Amino acid sequence: MDTGLIAIGAGLALGLAAIGTGYAQGRIGSAGVGAIAEKPELLGNIILLVAIPETVLILGFAVAAMIILLL
Repeated sequence: MDTGLIAIGAGLALGLAAIGTGYAQGRIGSAGVGAIAEKPELLGNIILLVAIPETVLILGFAVAAMIILLL
């Protein structure tokens, strides 16, 4: 029973982080395309802003790995 709950916890940690990251990147990317259409010199900044939410996913993966190591 405990093993299954630990696996569910790890899956939730990674899954919810992925959902949040996808939502954030979608919003930032949408606004970024509009900004780049008006000012093409903002491309580097927009790429950086789209990459920042990936850290949330990496942290979710780290938490999931730590949870799995409790097995």
